[in-house]
Amino acid sequence: MENLNQLREQLPEVAKDIKINLTNVLAPGQLNADQTWGVAIACGYAARHEALTKALIADAKAAGVGDAVVDDARAAAVLMAMNNVYYRFRHIIGKEEYGQKPARLRMMRLKQVATNQADFELFCLAVSAINNCQACLNAHEAVVLDGGLSTDQVHDAVRIASVVHAAAVGLESNF
Repeated sequence: MENLNQLREQLPEVAKDIKINLTNVLAPGQLNADQTWGVAIACGYAARHEALTKALIADAKAAGVGDAVVDDARAAAVLMAMNNVYYRFRHIIGKEEYGQKPARLRMMRLKQVATNQADFELFCLAVSAINNCQACLNAHEAVVLDGGLSTDQVHDAVRIASVVHAAAVGLESNF
């Protein structure tokens, strides 16, 4: 995690906990390497922090993660940037009329994954946690669990999302 460690050193003292957490949440646990790094990369993109995302990608590749995982992570972040806005709107407004209207938004990439469906949905779930979309969180969690992943794995993905997002905020607050 050479690239990420260099960025960690740029975090201000007020983000000391995030420095520690960033290492801890990326350590082996309930998720395999592809899941861990895919979630982290998707969340780096969702947090819109270029240096953090590039460091995550470089360290993931150094850990043996393939291009397909990186592509799926990026696709998850991009698609959730659209879906989380749309479905969060429908949920917040809460009018049945909006719920009955077809989205008419192309999202074919959700079913054309480069890795596997459960991992891609896990990446989407983590990004949806950052973007605070309850409808998407519920939908992706159901698919992830139906795909054979556990609530412990979902929990670890959201932990990664929270820390990657906090690291992006910490790095941006260092001025």
